[in-house]
Amino acid sequence: MSKLTDVPKRILIGRALRSDRLGETLLPKRVALPVFASDPLSSVAYAPGEVLLVLSIAGLSAYHFSPWIAVAVVVLMFTVVASYRQNVHAYPSGGGDYEVATTNLGPKAGLTVASALLVDYVLTVAVSISSGIENLGSAIPFVVENKVACAIGVIVLLTLMNLRGVRESGTLFAIPTYVFVAGVFLMIAWGAFRGVVLGDDMRAPTADFEIKPEHPGLAGFALVFLLLRAFSSGCAALTGVEAISNGVPGFRKPKSRNAATTLALMGLLAVTMFCGIIALAAATDVRMAENPAKDLVHDGVPLGPDYVQDPVISQVAEAVFGHGSFLFVILAAATALVLFLAANTAYNGFPLLGAILAQDRYLPRQLHTRGDRLAFSNGIVLLAGAAALLVVIYGADSTRLIQLYIVGVFVSFTLSQTGMVRHWNRLLAVEKDPAARRHMIRSRAINAFGAFFTGLVLVVVLLTKFTHGAWVALLGMCIFYATMTAIRRHYDRVAEEIAAPDTPSEDTVRPSRVHSVVLISKVHRPTLRALAYAKLLRSDTLEALSVNVDADETKALREEWERRGIDVPLKVLDSPYREVTRPVIEYVKSLRAQSPRDVVSVIIPEYVVGHWYEHLLHNQSALRLKGRLLFTPGVMVTSVPYQLESSEAAKLRARRRQDWAAPGSARRGPAERAKETPPRT
Repeated sequence: MSKLTDVPKRILIGRALRSDRLGETLLPKRVALPVFASDPLSSVAYAPGEVLLVLSIAGLSAYHFSPWIAVAVVVLMFTVVASYRQNVHAYPSGGGDYEVATTNLGPKAGLTVASALLVDYVLTVAVSISSGIENLGSAIPFVVENKVACAIGVIVLLTLMNLRGVRESGTLFAIPTYVFVAGVFLMIAWGAFRGVVLGDDMRAPTADFEIKPEHPGLAGFALVFLLLRAFSSGCAALTGVEAISNGVPGFRKPKSRNAATTLALMGLLAVTMFCGIIALAAATDVRMAENPAKDLVHDGVPLGPDYVQDPVISQVAEAVFGHGSFLFVILAAATALVLFLAANTAYNGFPLLGAILAQDRYLPRQLHTRGDRLAFSNGIVLLAGAAALLVVIYGADSTRLIQLYIVGVFVSFTLSQTGMVRHWNRLLAVEKDPAARRHMIRSRAINAFGAFFTGLVLVVVLLTKFTHGAWVALLGMCIFYATMTAIRRHYDRVAEEIAAPDTPSEDTVRPSRVHSVVLISKVHRPTLRALAYAKLLRSDTLEALSVNVDADETKALREEWERRGIDVPLKVLDSPYREVTRPVIEYVKSLRAQSPRDVVSVIIPEYVVGHWYEHLLHNQSALRLKGRLLFTPGVMVTSVPYQLESSEAAKLRARRRQDWAAPGSARRGPAERAKETPPRT
C-alpha cells in the first residue's frame, strides 16, 4: 500500500496489532454492557412512543391500556433474559442462536436463524441511526432537512470507530450510554418525587392537544388486534438481547459468567427505564399520533404539516425537568447520541456471526479474516453498506423502517429456545446425578416457556406487521438463506473437486511432453529475457509465436529475428481481423488437440511499472490472454517480468516506508534503534 493511503488509514483506525495481542481486546463487564447492550438500552427512547402511536388509532381512550402492554413487554423481557442466560452457559463459543439451532435442530434451522439475525442486525443500524437523526433534527433543522446524508455520515463514522477495534469503540461508547441510563433513572426518580411527594402537576407540551381517532369506538376483535399490534411495536425494546450470547468470546474470563451477569443487568435496566417512561408519559398526559398533522388537534384545529412531533422521552423530560433546563439538554443530547451508538450492538454482532458463518462455509471466507486492529473488518464494511442502502431506500424514516423490525429477532428467539429444550433433553437422557438433573430440568422449563412465549409473540408480530412492512424482512431472510445455501454448495463442490485422491490419477502422472510457446511482439529486452528463461526450462519443443496485425511490423520482426540469429523457430499467425487474443487461443487449442497428453506452456513477457496509471498503458493484451488461457485445460501460463525504471523507483519508495514511522506507530529513539541494528562485518 502506498504512503498516500497508509497515512489516513493509520490516522483513522490506528496502527496494526499483532495476532498475539487478541487477548488485549477482550472486554470487562463495564465496557461489554454498552458494547453489546446499547441497542436494548436505547430502545426505551422510541419503544414507548411506538406503543402510544398505535394506540392513538383508537383515540385517547385507548391510552389506559398502555400500562398493561408495558407489563406484557416486561414479562417477555424477563423470559428472554432468563432463557439466554441458559444459552451463554451451555454454548460459550459465541455461535449464539445460530450454534444452538444448528446443533440441536439441524443445519436448515441454523441457517434460518442466521438469516434472521443478519437481517435484524442491518435493520438495527438503519433504525437506530434514523431515529437518532430525527431526535437531533428536532433541535437542528439542517439535520432533518438533509437526514439521509446525515444518516450515511453517521454510518461512516461508526464504521471507522469500529474498525479501530471492539475495545476502543466500546470505551468511546461507554460514556454516553451510561450518561443516558443515569439521565433516564434521574428523570424517573425526580418525576416520581414531584408527582407523589410534592404533588406537582407535570404536563407534557402536548397535554392540551386532542387526538382525532382514525377508527373511533373500536371493540371486540378489532380492539384486540389493535392491542396486539401495540404490543408487537413495544417489543422493539427486546431487539439486541441476543447479541450478548453471540458475543461471549469477546468477554474476559470467566466468559460465560460475565456474559450472564451483563445480560441480567441489561434486562433489569431496560425494563425499569421502559416502565418508568410509560408511567411518566401517562402521568404527564403525553399525546402521540401516527399522522400528527391531521390527528392532533388544538382548540379544534389540526396542527398542520409544520408541526414536528417530539419523541415521548423528550416530552416527558420537558415535563419533569422543564424546557431548556440543564438536565433536559443533557438528557436530550445523550438520547440522540445513544441512539446513534445503539447501532454498535449490530456492529459487534454481525461481524462475529459473519465470521462463524464464513468458517462454516456459508459466507465468503474473507469475512473470517481479522483486519489490522483484530476486528472482522470485512463484516463491518458489509454491514455498513447494507444499512446505508436501507437508509437511502427508506429515506431515513424510522417509522417506516421500524415496521420491518422485530420479525427476525423473534424467529431467532423461538428457534433458539426450542433448540435449548432439545439440548437439555439430550443431556437428561444420560445424566444420572440428581443435583445436576434438577438443574437441567429447571433450565429446560425456562427455555420451554421462553420458546412458547416468543413463538406466540412471533405469530402476533407476523399477523399485525406483515402488511405494514414485515414482508420485506421476510424477503430479506429468504435472500440471505438462498445466498448462503448457494455459497455452501459452491464451497462443497470445489472441495470435492480438488480433494487429493488416495490412488494415482492423471494429476499425479507426468505429461508426455512440454511444448513451450513464447509470445513475441517485437525484439527487445523483455523478449530476450523471456526467451532465455524458456530455454532454461529445457522443454521438449520451444517456439516463438507472433500475430500478424500489421504487415510492415511483422516484416521488420522477421528481419530482426534473422539478423540476430536467434536459434528459436518463429511462427507468425495471420489475423485478418487484427485480433491478437483469438488466434493465440485457437493455436494453443490446436496443439492440445494434436497431443492431448502434452502440456502447453505459454510464456508471456511483461513490463513491471511503478505507478498505477502506467498499468493502463501496458500489459492489456497479456492480461486478456491470461484470462482466456486460464479456462483452457492443459495450458500453463508463465509471466516473465521486466522491471522498468519506474518500478525501481517504486521499490525505493517502499524501502523508505519501512523506515518511516506512520502516525500511531510505536516510536523509538535513535539509541534504542542503534542497539537493535546488528554491526556491519
